[in-house]
Amino acid sequence: MDLKLNEISLVGYKSIGSEQKIPINNDVTVLIGANGVGKSNIVSFFQMLGYAVSGSLQLYVGEHGFSHSFLHYGSKQTPQLRASMKFYDGDVKSEYKFSLSSAANDILIYTEETLSYRDSQHTKPYILTMDVGNKESQLKTKLNQNKTIRVFYRLLSGCRYFQFHDTSKEAKIKDNGYIGDNRYLHDDAGNLAAFLYGIKIKKGGLMYYNRIIRYIQQVFPQFDDFVMQPAVHNDNYVNLDWREKGNDNIFGAHQLSDGTLRFMALATLLLQPEDTMPPIIVLDEPELGLHPRAIDILAGMIKKASVNAQIVIATQSPRLIDEFEADKIVVVERDNVDKCSTFKKLDKNQLEDWLKDYTTSELWDKNIIGGRP
Repeated sequence: MDLKLNEISLVGYKSIGSEQKIPINNDVTVLIGANGVGKSNIVSFFQMLGYAVSGSLQLYVGEHGFSHSFLHYGSKQTPQLRASMKFYDGDVKSEYKFSLSSAANDILIYTEETLSYRDSQHTKPYILTMDVGNKESQLKTKLNQNKTIRVFYRLLSGCRYFQFHDTSKEAKIKDNGYIGDNRYLHDDAGNLAAFLYGIKIKKGGLMYYNRIIRYIQQVFPQFDDFVMQPAVHNDNYVNLDWREKGNDNIFGAHQLSDGTLRFMALATLLLQPEDTMPPIIVLDEPELGLHPRAIDILAGMIKKASVNAQIVIATQSPRLIDEFEADKIVVVERDNVDKCSTFKKLDKNQLEDWLKDYTTSELWDKNIIGGRP
């Protein structure tokens, strides 16, 4: 069974007031729109979901502004947010629903958490209702009690948010890392060196490692290879060191440009082995700091990854948009009457005549498809 996320429904979450249904494609979904319309709120929903499934919702709420920051115009206007995620695989339909309400001490508590499953052999879905009034999701705590809970935990844990914007001096991506922290890539690529090292030394991993190197070289031609040997002073740690072609000197991550470092993280994420790749990858403005040629290569990597994972991207890049068919694009706009975000998937057939003469980004620029200020 290969369940795919098909739709997200949100009510009362940040800029989303009335119910909005956000369609998710089986391969790539590209969110476009003006600044401030709510694209990043969908990205942040996946980030919040990751914390919630791991049992750390209150940590995320506290770090990101407490309950009023998550509710549409605050808890006085919107005391509760509701969310639904629908997964499909042919006749098999599964849905995860939850509601979070504002509570004392400016926290959010679960007032609904429901799992449902139906296949072709059953006319009615199997519904499992979890306890309410809790500060955290019950999925992890009840993981061993029910097979359905385990299936949903796996599905939701597979929704992974990534953002590689932080390339400051203190960024974890530039620091040395524990060599054993290599089972999966962190959302900020803070364990990039260890993860790459793990790919390189695992059985069958060298072909994937070499592919990552080849793609990096397309963007950074003088790059030869990483030098990721365990540190001399402590062989439990590894650095993101590298060398140039025809040069024996070894350089550190701090000697890479921000765009190059981000591209290295993106290449590792999108070209990693299939058995470690998250089923759903969510990226916020992955084009940040990249040369136009690098954006073209990024699009190719996204398409490769979409064979094995669903990719959701929020972007402002016309060049990146033009790399995908119109029906992969969801336009996000602000309804100034209801003061909320709206979502509309483009219909390639309706745009057929326009697309004969214009690219999708040109239609965006001309405001034919919406998504402009």
